[in-house]
Amino acid sequence: MHLYGTQAINEQGHLTIGGIDSVDLAKVYGTPLFVYDIQLFRDRAKAFQKTFEDEAIRYQVAYASKAFSSIAIYQVAAEENLSLDVVSGGELYTAVKAGFPKEKIHFHGNNKSETELRMAFEEQIGCIVVDNFYEIELLKKISEELEQSMNILLRVTPGVEAHTHDYITTGQEDSKFGFDLKNGQADEAFKRAYGHSFLKLMGLHCHIGSQIFDTTGFQLAAEKLVEKMSEWEKDFGYRCPVLNLGGGFGIRYTDEDTPLEPAVYVRDMIRTVKKVSAAANFPLPEIWIEPGRSLIGDAGTTLYTVGSMKEVPGLRKYAAVDGGMSDNIRPALYGAKYTSLIANKANAEATELYTIAGKLCESGDKLIDEAKLPAVEAGDILSMFCTGAYGYSMASNYNRIGRPAVVFVENGEHQLVVRRETNEDLITHDMSYTKEVKGQ
Repeated sequence: MHLYGTQAINEQGHLTIGGIDSVDLAKVYGTPLFVYDIQLFRDRAKAFQKTFEDEAIRYQVAYASKAFSSIAIYQVAAEENLSLDVVSGGELYTAVKAGFPKEKIHFHGNNKSETELRMAFEEQIGCIVVDNFYEIELLKKISEELEQSMNILLRVTPGVEAHTHDYITTGQEDSKFGFDLKNGQADEAFKRAYGHSFLKLMGLHCHIGSQIFDTTGFQLAAEKLVEKMSEWEKDFGYRCPVLNLGGGFGIRYTDEDTPLEPAVYVRDMIRTVKKVSAAANFPLPEIWIEPGRSLIGDAGTTLYTVGSMKEVPGLRKYAAVDGGMSDNIRPALYGAKYTSLIANKANAEATELYTIAGKLCESGDKLIDEAKLPAVEAGDILSMFCTGAYGYSMASNYNRIGRPAVVFVENGEHQLVVRRETNEDLITHDMSYTKEVKGQ
């Protein structure tokens, strides 16, 4: 069994994370429970940053917080000198409440509302990544009304299709995101934004997909974007100082996954940019990246309690847990695969195959199709690995199930950072029905 970060197995044969027995965590906080290995998050952040520093290049590493957004994780990101990628007014609000440095916040999204954009101006954030012509006009209107400047990047689709699932591929020409490089949209966006009194064009941004295991796509994208920036310098005399190559770096969910170390992705990106910039006689830009999953994904482990079991003779054995698609929609949404361990039997020989079923009222609520485990009993604690990205952030209240608690562990200490939702929380926004007709 592959263990991640600070995970280990103690003398009792229990899984530990951050020096804490996971069985004890389940007793203290209940299950389902998201447990985050904060040391692993910190180590990944430092690994990305060190590569830029070793290559002696100006940079920003922005945590793509759609992977997991909370006040506490934003505060840890700030401690690690990360920048922050937000994609909604809610994420921006959370970042502000966390005290995150506003000048290091980058606002993304393909359909930002006027209210959200005004909030970005009000908070004086560092940068808005512009996605479409509608947004350019909105930004002009708001900035002129407020007489306030804003740094912007233009998001472009470079025509690079990463080898990943269709739902998480975003850099090809047919995408809801960005201005296309090939059909002239990017050039038109440049003309509309360049030279505006309050919009300060900083450069280009792209994102070619997620869960990517090689550097070829990033290299091709870097070449295309630097070539376009060099072209604009020749045509308009403008040098874009920033090149944002996004994120999408893969992690290891199962033995089938073969991700590279953070340093490899970053080093190959940097060297491609250096090579293309030199060939085009273009000044080396500051490089920004946006890792999300690769910072937080395998730092997260979900703990569940096993309940009912069922055997279909000759077909399969089911073990049902007290969570499911309400806290992890990814297996049902696009067939995501995970590995697991019985946390209270971590040393026991895995001799059986189980389908790990959730408790939601859907036949497709299965977290793992074939989990190789020791004989499972009701009350066992099942740990599912690499749930730190897009688990809690995509969680729902389907079947009126409350979202789980979230705990951070580090150096033998544990801290509750998101409390479990109660039944009372579930009806907080409900209104009683009345037959009275308003206005009469």
